[in-house]
Amino acid sequence: MQATMTRSATRGRKGQRSSFKGIGRAIKYLTHYKRQALLPYIFLLIATLSQLAVPRMIRNVIDAVTSGYLADQILAALAQIPAQFVDASLPKILEATGRDTSLTLDQLTVQLEADVANAPQALTVALVSIVIFAVLRGVFSFLQAFWAEKNSQAVAYDLRNDLYAKIQNLSFSYHDKNQTGQLMIRATDDVEKVRLFIGQGLLQLVGAVILLSGTVIILFSSNAALAWTAMPILPLAIVLFAVFAGLAQPMFAKVQQKLSALNTVLQENLAGIKVIKAFTREKEQQKKFHSAADATMQQAIAVNRLFTFLFPLVFMIANLGQAAILYVGGKQIIVGTLTLGAWQEFSMYLMYLFFPIMMFGMIVTQMGQAAASADRIFEILDAKSDIVDKPNAIKLPQVKGEVKFENVTFRYFGGGDPVLKNVTFEAKPGEAIALLGATGSGKTTIINMLPRFYDPSEGRITIDGLDLRDITLDSLRSQIGIVLQETTLFSGSIRDNIAFGKPDATLEEIQKAAQAAAAHDFIMSFPEGYDTHVGERGTTLSGGQKQRVAIARALLLDPRILILDDSTSSVDLTTEAQIQSALDTLMKGRTSFVIAQRISTVINADKILVLEKGEVVAQGKHADLMENEPIYAEIYNSQLLPEGKVTQ
Repeated sequence: MQATMTRSATRGRKGQRSSFKGIGRAIKYLTHYKRQALLPYIFLLIATLSQLAVPRMIRNVIDAVTSGYLADQILAALAQIPAQFVDASLPKILEATGRDTSLTLDQLTVQLEADVANAPQALTVALVSIVIFAVLRGVFSFLQAFWAEKNSQAVAYDLRNDLYAKIQNLSFSYHDKNQTGQLMIRATDDVEKVRLFIGQGLLQLVGAVILLSGTVIILFSSNAALAWTAMPILPLAIVLFAVFAGLAQPMFAKVQQKLSALNTVLQENLAGIKVIKAFTREKEQQKKFHSAADATMQQAIAVNRLFTFLFPLVFMIANLGQAAILYVGGKQIIVGTLTLGAWQEFSMYLMYLFFPIMMFGMIVTQMGQAAASADRIFEILDAKSDIVDKPNAIKLPQVKGEVKFENVTFRYFGGGDPVLKNVTFEAKPGEAIALLGATGSGKTTIINMLPRFYDPSEGRITIDGLDLRDITLDSLRSQIGIVLQETTLFSGSIRDNIAFGKPDATLEEIQKAAQAAAAHDFIMSFPEGYDTHVGERGTTLSGGQKQRVAIARALLLDPRILILDDSTSSVDLTTEAQIQSALDTLMKGRTSFVIAQRISTVINADKILVLEKGEVVAQGKHADLMENEPIYAEIYNSQLLPEGKVTQ
């Protein structure tokens, strides 16, 4: 366990380097949906353009009101000025109102009356336009959010399916090196963080860029002097967010690693809750969980500390920029080069300039989380399986059952001391091969190599003369029935579990297999019979009952090669005798490999392999081994003879 944790930590440190390649690959999943993937961005463009049009309409409203009001006031003032003073005052009035100084009094009067008359219509048009653009923005904002969410859910669906398929296809050596809790968090929490960015953050990023670009263009086209005053804020903010994004991404990766560790502790504790309670280790396990939860919390606080520094800094920069713009704009209003409507328009566009900058903070947060999670997801999707079909692998024909191990040596993870050393033996069709030896002698490794859960480090294994590495995995494993030492049942009915390898099996076939495994009687003792639900991991059944269901599951396939890994270890002597009697009949005509702790269950095997420290130290039939192999005789004597009696 410690070695596994060390390897996980090493992988975690490697994965902390800032990288956004993973999130780019995740975004490419949108290309699976072609035109549908473009819809939210088309709707976003329309909604953003509608938003950009509103400040101009508001300017029109203010200008209509102020121009009408000022025109009315000027007409009233002109009416009160004595005729002899009108000509002298006219140039100043024209200059103050920003009109052509060559106008006559009559022309000015016509213009002023037109301004007063047109003000209500201009006001109405501007208000109606505002409503229309608001409706357009609302409708297309809804459509963009709906399609973005739909697309992100579709991407999450694809990622989870790809992850599950990959995890299923990875070799046992990969699972030996990785903890279940970490794999689970990648298929759930990591995928969800990627989905949130694709459904929200990516759309916000594109929207912010469109809004920012449109706003800059409008600002320069309406008032270049004010626009240049605002521009220094943009590069400063962009550089700031880029720096923080680089710092945040590896920190988010650490958060996910801590969360994986927390999930692993939780998964292991829930799986082993009976052991924890039996040994009264609740308090110790609570401390272990508390330690993992504390590490997760501290890392999350470190990330939040970074962003609590970022946002006030950005706000300060924005406020300094706004102060500069207020100063320049105020001077233009005083000298009459900027109207109130134009100032209000510019102020609103200025908000549109600052708003995307503020959004970048949230986007950077989501992107950092998503990038870290995407890297972890593609770490699994890019993992190489040790056990794969060769490009020219052939389908295994109906086997006769001749199995050979030829100088097989095996090391876990490709290094270290060998678990098996130069193992050589032959099983002829229909023979029963028994594997006997102390724990750790290599018995389980041998049977794990038959269905190619692992490949030999040296040597080769053949079935009917064909090297296992030249055969497709599906065709090989479909002709091997396996009952492992650790019985695994799935949530569902007993019928579903027995028919796991053959879902289309009839009830009659299922019952026949159950009867052969001495399981039919206890199954029928349940009120619902074969439709009885077994609960998670078969917790509602006893160890012996689960073992017999697992045997029935293997026998239903009618395999040519049968593997029984200590399959009677969880049953009493009476049940063992029943199962052994059934197995003796069913093993006839099949090549069978049997692991057993009790020598009585293998005494009638055609060949017994005695293993010690990964080597076959003796092989043969019971009688020959008793006569010629002291190790076997010692095992036999220790198990079957009364204390003090030794066979000669």
